[in-house]
Amino acid sequence: MPDHVIRGAATVPNAFTRAQLGWQAWLEPLPVEELTERHWAGLVDKGRANSPYFRLLVRDPDILGARTRTDNDIFFNEKGGLPRAQRELAATAASRTNGCIFCASVHARFAAHYSKRPDDVQRLLDEGTEARQDDPQWRAVIDASVALTRTPNEFGPEHVQRLRAAGLDDLAIADAIHGAAFFNWANRLMLSLGEPTPAT
Repeated sequence: MPDHVIRGAATVPNAFTRAQLGWQAWLEPLPVEELTERHWAGLVDKGRANSPYFRLLVRDPDILGARTRTDNDIFFNEKGGLPRAQRELAATAASRTNGCIFCASVHARFAAHYSKRPDDVQRLLDEGTEARQDDPQWRAVIDASVALTRTPNEFGPEHVQRLRAAGLDDLAIADAIHGAAFFNWANRLMLSLGEPTPAT
């Protein structure tokens, strides 16, 4: 299967990858020169103005600000809980399940970097969430993330028990759930607003 498809004059990536991809909005992002102080505050990180995705979302700066602070707390808060690699793994599993090639590429890259296990991450991308994972903790995080993503009520006590049996405490379990739940929502938003483009 080719790793991209031709849609009109555009080439759209069609395979999961850890490569850095671009993203094209179907609606007009706000031009950088039109950003006000309120928009900049909503972006939280000024570097996000380089992204058409965030310049589209910043049309509602208050909502984007809340979204970005939530995202940052889930993935960057190091006050206990799940290591960054497994938080990124949860987001990757959710994105792979939802078919969000762009989000999967971002979080798979981070999961591979922080875990130093690129082969395991690549197998998840290439073969899907059911692919062999020898680490019981990774298996439990992936399975919980997939259940929560498919239909939230598929996730139940048995997933919490497996996460706990794999060595995760309550805070780490909450982090795994937050990472998957946030990207379950974020994937759907991104998929409804545009599409990935090849790396430039």
